[in-house]
Amino acid sequence: MTDKIALITGASRGLGSALAEALAPTHHIVAVARTTGALEELDDRIKAAGGSATLAPMDITVPEAMATLCRGIHDRWGKLDLWLHTAIHATALCPAPSVAAKDWTKAVAINATATSVLIPYVAPLLGQSGRAVFFDDPKAGEKFYGTYGATKAAQMALARSWQAETGRTGPNVRILEPQPMATALRARFHPGEDRGALTPIQDEAARLLPLILAD
Repeated sequence: MTDKIALITGASRGLGSALAEALAPTHHIVAVARTTGALEELDDRIKAAGGSATLAPMDITVPEAMATLCRGIHDRWGKLDLWLHTAIHATALCPAPSVAAKDWTKAVAINATATSVLIPYVAPLLGQSGRAVFFDDPKAGEKFYGTYGATKAAQMALARSWQAETGRTGPNVRILEPQPMATALRARFHPGEDRGALTPIQDEAARLLPLILAD
């Protein structure tokens, strides 16, 4: 097993899953998501390629679960080298006056509050030399993106503050902006879109990987 440990929150599908596979040759993957079946499929693909993973079927909106996760990482490995936060909730597009309270509450919990809980839990594991990576999708202020745009912007505001605070001390905090991909999240926003014109997820993971790992 590699001695480099990568935590991926939101690893069961989409960009998180693709990045888990891309990192597996050099990192042991700690894969976090709610969907056990999808995590098991990811584990099969990683093992088939000669890598290794630890599956954590957990809900990132439960602080106690995240505390248990990070304590388990500390007890087993003592540190993290890399954290990729790809978990996101995409609400249906709608006009601002039509935003449903339950959709707003869920988006805030997953996109913003969970990030605010995870950062202080993960930061000690990263120490000064580890790296945290967030993925921007700037939709704030666009029509019909009220809930998603606002809660994603809140997540990025937290990440950018942490980035500014750790510039001299570490950990290294990076914010990357993926190209439009043929993900389930995008299909939820653009159901009639020609997906053939979008970047394949595996190709985008390959493009992002050097940006994630570069010194």
